[in-house]
Amino acid sequence: MTTTLPEAAGTAVQREILTRPRRTGRRPVRSGQGARAPLWLLSPAGVVMGLVTILPIVLLVLLSLTDYDQRSLFIGAFSVVGLENYADIFTEPEFWWSLGRTVAFTVAMVVGSVVIGMGAAHLMTRLGNVMRYVMTIVLICAWAMPNVASSLVWNWLFQPGYGVMNWLITQLRVFGDFTDVAWSESPFLAFLSIWALIVWQAVPFIALTLYAAEIQVPAEYHEAARLDGAGDWAIYRQITLVFLRPTLLLITILSIIWDYNVFNQIWLISEGGPDSATTTLGIYTYKTAFVGFELGNGAAVSVVTTLILLVLTAFYIRNLLRSGEDL
Repeated sequence: MTTTLPEAAGTAVQREILTRPRRTGRRPVRSGQGARAPLWLLSPAGVVMGLVTILPIVLLVLLSLTDYDQRSLFIGAFSVVGLENYADIFTEPEFWWSLGRTVAFTVAMVVGSVVIGMGAAHLMTRLGNVMRYVMTIVLICAWAMPNVASSLVWNWLFQPGYGVMNWLITQLRVFGDFTDVAWSESPFLAFLSIWALIVWQAVPFIALTLYAAEIQVPAEYHEAARLDGAGDWAIYRQITLVFLRPTLLLITILSIIWDYNVFNQIWLISEGGPDSATTTLGIYTYKTAFVGFELGNGAAVSVVTTLILLVLTAFYIRNLLRSGEDL
């Protein structure tokens, strides 16, 4: 037998339930405890970040203010010279040449990797399921390969005499006999081989990220544009690129930061040669600090490089915050 409440009684019960203060099983947290709880939770990560990031930067800045060199490594004696190391590197022509090469390298690598990554991402949207899965696996395998191992393999591919790329170019019969060409001994060919290696390593991340963003573009916009008579290129340029702009901007800024710091690939392939043609700021810093053992000057170059990267990172964080506000 089911018992029902009168309408007035039911309304009164509902009003009482709604107005009754809710009880929770948690005890009230004092304001002081609530303010300190996030600090305690973040303290382990903060300690680690301080030890591996902040402390080395502080020591680097202090080292850049000294004349620490090879003699100091053995006897431990050094002097504080203030900003003298910075004055020396700013008057050193090789520093400015290295900075110019770094900028040129970065622009060429970012443009190449972003353009090819955009093409690969758009191609994935046109492929069937099987070929798209195959392409995704290939990109992930290329991306997962360590850069030291890939640099050594790349160096072997371009070896004179038995290099696979030299043999393939020779078989094309367009550029002549490339069998005995040493890529690392030519400034242009050394730059070209390093550029191809870094672009090959950067394309997978860019392609997969842009593909994930491109498939989120509403299909209704494409259909409306096709009904208006727009072609594929016009749709991609006027619709797809508009939706990809935030992701593309962040990827470009990240690529600039990553390519600006490239060291392993350049050192393992050309060691900054020939005749310093591929010496970037990273290579110049390494040679100054660990080949010439001018650790004070090398630290000063590192500080300048870090400041430049901080400016780039500030742009990245600013655009990241702005993109988050637009969501």
